[in-house]
Amino acid sequence: MSETDFFLYVDALKWYKQIFDRRQVSPLKGKKWLLIFTVAAAVVLSACTKERVPEKGSESPAENKPETVEKPSYPFPLTGLLSEEKPNHRAIAVMINNHPKARPQSGLQKADVVIEALAEGGITRFLAVFQSEFPERIGPVRSARDYYIRLAKGFDGLFVFHGWSPEAKKLIESQYIDSLNGLFYDGTLFQRVAFRQAPHNSYISYKNILKGAEKAGCDLDTPPAPYRFLSGGETVEGEDVRSVAVSYSTDDFLVRYEYDPAAEKYKRYSGGAQTVDYDTGDPVLLDNVLIVEMDHAPLNDGSGRIAIDLESGGRGYLLQKGKMRKIRWENVNGRIVPYDGTEQARLVPGKTWINIVPAPMENVLSVPAQ
Repeated sequence: MSETDFFLYVDALKWYKQIFDRRQVSPLKGKKWLLIFTVAAAVVLSACTKERVPEKGSESPAENKPETVEKPSYPFPLTGLLSEEKPNHRAIAVMINNHPKARPQSGLQKADVVIEALAEGGITRFLAVFQSEFPERIGPVRSARDYYIRLAKGFDGLFVFHGWSPEAKKLIESQYIDSLNGLFYDGTLFQRVAFRQAPHNSYISYKNILKGAEKAGCDLDTPPAPYRFLSGGETVEGEDVRSVAVSYSTDDFLVRYEYDPAAEKYKRYSGGAQTVDYDTGDPVLLDNVLIVEMDHAPLNDGSGRIAIDLESGGRGYLLQKGKMRKIRWENVNGRIVPYDGTEQARLVPGKTWINIVPAPMENVLSVPAQ
């Protein structure tokens, strides 16, 4: 019984008592009316105490289901993979050593984009660009060359390196790009590991990169411009090619990509060994492999350094989903971008490896029998 029903019942009894006391009815009739009133009140109160029956077609409160609210998703600019939060983080571009004594490296498996190019003496180095995820530590970190700096600028990245060539030094000192140089933070932000010898032992943690950026007053909240990516309904075109090899110089720098149909990704091999992470053992698995030819010219500086033409555009190949097709590359605001005719080629969402090779590429690129 509700509180309201109770007080109504009490008021009715008071009213009956007043009538009876005033003898407006005889005692016999009063008893008759009392009986009638009591029965009627019992019926009313019984009805008041029963649970309400929901109308046909309506839901009871227990059956009310909360509305499903879909969480917004945002694509990472360099991988196209989705995030529940806006990926407002600046790219970080790190120079990585690829000498055989520096392998396996730390952190490459988490890079969104890796660009591989010759330094000098037939040795390649990597520019590893991180934006969607960051490893605990990265390395070995190596010295910069001017063309790696320009490539890092194409991602508007914070450039992390340890040492420089004369040409790279000029660019860095001109404030061309925000940077952290291990020459000035050796033993503080950059640490020397005991299991390798110099110059293959300089490492930096992601935590120390953040510390260095804060100390230098570098903005870390501006994401890079996005690539264009395939949507779920689009298919990849090209010739069925499961394996490709790129020979930069000696067998130590023979790169091979093998497509794994089960994983729908490419495995990378260097010098006959699969590229894996030193700290975790996780393999580098790729969704796009872009091979582009560029003119290389010696600087004749007595050290074997070279110049690479990043501006003129040229031929290339794009490997995706076990297929290979010809493309042309162009420099778009400092970034190497593949084109199908006049349209930007769309990448498969995921990670990308770019091999810059000397022209003509036929001298270094081979497609083994499939």
